[in-house]
Amino acid sequence: MKCRQCEETVGENGCEKRGACGKAPETADLQDRLIHSLIGLAAAAMEARERGGDVGEAVGHIAESLFATLTNANFDGERIAALIERSEELMGAAGGCRACGSGGFGLDSLSPDEDVRSLKEILLYGLKGLAAYYHHARALGRRDEEVEGFMLKGLAFLSEDASAGEALEEAMECGRAGISCLALLDTANTGAYGSPEVTRVSLRAGDRPGILVTGHDLRDLEALLEQTRGSGVDVYTHGEMLPANAYPKLKAYGNLVGNYGGAWHMQREEFESFNGPILATTNCIVPPRESYSGRLFTTGPAGLGGARHISERGGRKDFSEIVEMAKGCRPPEPIDDMEITIGFAHGAALGMADRLLEAIGSGAIGRLVVMAGCDGRRAERSYYSEFAEALPDNAVILTAGCAKYRYNKLGLGEVCGVPRVIDAGQCNDCYSLIRVAMGLAEAAGVGIGDLPLSFNISWYEQKACLVLLSLLSLGVKDIALGPTLPRFVSPGVLKVLSERFGVRGISGVGEDMRALKIA
Repeated sequence: MKCRQCEETVGENGCEKRGACGKAPETADLQDRLIHSLIGLAAAAMEARERGGDVGEAVGHIAESLFATLTNANFDGERIAALIERSEELMGAAGGCRACGSGGFGLDSLSPDEDVRSLKEILLYGLKGLAAYYHHARALGRRDEEVEGFMLKGLAFLSEDASAGEALEEAMECGRAGISCLALLDTANTGAYGSPEVTRVSLRAGDRPGILVTGHDLRDLEALLEQTRGSGVDVYTHGEMLPANAYPKLKAYGNLVGNYGGAWHMQREEFESFNGPILATTNCIVPPRESYSGRLFTTGPAGLGGARHISERGGRKDFSEIVEMAKGCRPPEPIDDMEITIGFAHGAALGMADRLLEAIGSGAIGRLVVMAGCDGRRAERSYYSEFAEALPDNAVILTAGCAKYRYNKLGLGEVCGVPRVIDAGQCNDCYSLIRVAMGLAEAAGVGIGDLPLSFNISWYEQKACLVLLSLLSLGVKDIALGPTLPRFVSPGVLKVLSERFGVRGISGVGEDMRALKIA
């Protein structure tokens, strides 16, 4: 294996003996084979699409399969092998050669040129993020022909000869497709569950048995809430599922009682103390301790060898096994005794636009700092807590994604009635932060670059790559990226990103505050 797609990558060349995520080399090799099959399927589907064929099933498979290759998403070799087999079937149905999907894929095969290879890797990881968000939108009945067309085109591009300039443009096009996809998912979520409302969420443990839901899939959470209604079992969110508590239709369920725990990397301790069953709906799975592995279930693109997987049949997922298990479990052990405020997606945040602009104009708010992205296990990530605590009292944090767990319990207070941590939601809700920035700029009659706005972004996996490309495609500049820069970015590409977009690594709290014009 050779994998360097996440921030925890070991060594300059990536993880080679076993993934830092815990993935076995055999599973990683199967995922490389899956990528190869998807490139072949994309090429065949593009040709079928040009002939007027319906490639919706192929695109849906591509989105789910790319999602399954994200870091910490699927560790189940049998399920990945089944995805490869399905790729080959769809390739044949689209008029392609089934044998074309049976080979292998390697990073070195992308290009002999270091910079082109680096840019193609950035594109591939951006495509994985795009596929993940598109998978969620499709689950709620939304489709976008332009996003689907780019997904096919971008995958096919990976096998083509290209210059560095062409590869950079393809990556920027991925960012533009990302904006469209994030907007589509936002419409899908709000259309299904209403616009998020500012909400106080309990982090306390109740005295009834519970089910813990982690990951990103709101549709799975809704189905579980419906199936547990009146059962005497409470449902808690975990990790990236926290924002679900702000959606009107979801929080109307009396059995959704709050959030338990923090970011994904705390699973081994928090899943242990929860005592009840856990449902992992997407990525961000940590291979479990044996003590609770029998309580861990997966669904959707998530997979873990030995864990029970809940598949969809006839358009429905049956969670009765999880509900019955929960009834025989002890209530969760308390780990927090507080509430936090969430729900500042663009609808709610822009509802405060006049207040924000007045506070900015008076100097009461001196800086808006976007601290969105991913959390992770490295000790260096304490930097983000330290950075948040060191911010002047007139600085307001705009956040989305699990990076917020580094500072959303610090009690940073308010300024002029505005919370100093404005939480827009999941990583896909970075779109809300973009909408907020654009809305504030429009209301003030200035460009986004004229706002007192700084970007200090943390990354971990491939959805963060798509969000970064999306920001760059909008012309956002001067982004600090950390806690370490991606290993898949070559020195030549980093030079371009630095000179053209102002992308830089983090240095230290004080130095970065000065560089980001905060202090």
